Amino acid sequence: MNVFLALLPILAILIMLLVFKKSADISGIVGWIVVCVVAVAFFSTSLEVVARSTVAGLVKSFSISLMVAVSLLQTTFMEKTGALKRITVFLKTVSNGNKAIQILLINIGFGSVMVAVGATPVSILPPIMVAMGYGTGAAIILPAIGYNSLCTYALLGAPVVVLVDMANKFVGGNSVTLSQVGMAFTPMVAVVSVLIGFCMLWYVDKWQGIKKGWLPCVLSGVAIGAVSAISSRIDNLVPLTGFLCGLAVIAVLALFLKLTGHRFIDKSILSESEIACEKSLPLWKAFMPWILLIVVVLFLNLNKGIFNTLYYKWLFPIKGISADGSGIATRFVWNAYTWVLVSTIVSIPFLKPTKQQLKDTLKVWWKRAPRPVLAAAVYFAIGEVMNMSGYNMLYNANHQLPKFLKSSMIKVLSDASVQLFKSAYGFFVSFIGLISGFLTGSATSAIGMFGNYTMSTAKGLGADIIAVTAALAFGAGLASMVSPAKLQNASASIDKIGEENKVIRIAFVFSIILTLVSSVIAVVIVL
Repeated sequence: MNVFLALLPILAILIMLLVFKKSADISGIVGWIVVCVVAVAFFSTSLEVVARSTVAGLVKSFSISLMVAVSLLQTTFMEKTGALKRITVFLKTVSNGNKAIQILLINIGFGSVMVAVGATPVSILPPIMVAMGYGTGAAIILPAIGYNSLCTYALLGAPVVVLVDMANKFVGGNSVTLSQVGMAFTPMVAVVSVLIGFCMLWYVDKWQGIKKGWLPCVLSGVAIGAVSAISSRIDNLVPLTGFLCGLAVIAVLALFLKLTGHRFIDKSILSESEIACEKSLPLWKAFMPWILLIVVVLFLNLNKGIFNTLYYKWLFPIKGISADGSGIATRFVWNAYTWVLVSTIVSIPFLKPTKQQLKDTLKVWWKRAPRPVLAAAVYFAIGEVMNMSGYNMLYNANHQLPKFLKSSMIKVLSDASVQLFKSAYGFFVSFIGLISGFLTGSATSAIGMFGNYTMSTAKGLGADIIAVTAALAFGAGLASMVSPAKLQNASASIDKIGEENKVIRIAFVFSIILTLVSSVIAVVIVL
């Protein structure tokens, strides 16, 4: 009975998403209400613990929820000033003579770079793909698939950073490092990157597409695997892995084009209006918000002394919120959301927006941002309530009082998983990640909601908690291609809402295949 009750919030979210077709934020709110009721009524949790855990979960979500807010602001600003349109015109000219490489360059290479610095490929790339002559289905699904192997390095490594913080709290201390977690991802990233290329080419041109583009796919995977293998061994490079891998893919494929006699840039395909757009704004100015962001982020992360100070010392914790009294590190000087906002503001003199453009930016941003931000945050709150359910606020390490009045919902699920999966848990954990990523719409939110459960189960089985949780996180990243919110975002960007339903079935097949492969890798290589 306790297992069913602990699963009830998750079941409620699934029903809201799949049966009632509600959005991720509405489904999350319903899940939060259910988890609070269950925690109070059945797990001996006080209202104060529920309230504190909710607030603590929202604060812990800052690395993604605030990042979503400021990245939407930056994207909207670039849209209203014409910078995005200019970038679109440029990308349309890339590798026009080789469709396979064009698909890989834009959706894996450029897509990974964008998502790593806080932009949103499913918002930006679909209109570009349509402008380049791709069909509606391809314009929706290709950007959603492209960066999936590197999804855990999105938003300058936000999922990895959240995982490290959660693991250190779980084990007590600071023994878990970014490098340790990064190395757990590397084997899965390298292999799945190749298969993601195959999936995209198969969707566009079935087996003929794979036949024509298998070598560029392999080269892309090798580049990603090599870069991630290097960056994962250096703490301050781990948050830059997605960015560096995206650049590596672009460089390798550009070299391949050169060696095979194809042009990297072909402007002959541009229309008169696109040529006028090209002349109206220099490309470097259009890219300025991202250039500034990249420069600052490289400076903060490549210098090990600066990185160690900002990441390990300047924690700027928020204290007195969580039920157990522990502080919650914000690292706001290091975190990407601060610098996305700064880079947007600093780029204003370069893009020279009018007052009306600034007003339109804020107006559209205020319309777009609240619900995605809420969707990113609410699942952290659910996870924190589940983790702290049953906690005794009177607990004191010096007194003979129980820390938990009753086993938490996470502990109940963990014990049940140990009994159910036993040694096979390592294989199934990526599929649990896929489901959790589908539920939350975000790898980071999935880690926030299911990370403690996974670590508790791994500990109960005597398995490596980092390797097991990395497999969960990787599966959650693969869920990006089937996330209703992201696919709808992609279809909305080309004014084709509803078309996502036509591609989600094949996206599910892709996600199952890729998750199966990552599960095998997790068992054979990682675990």
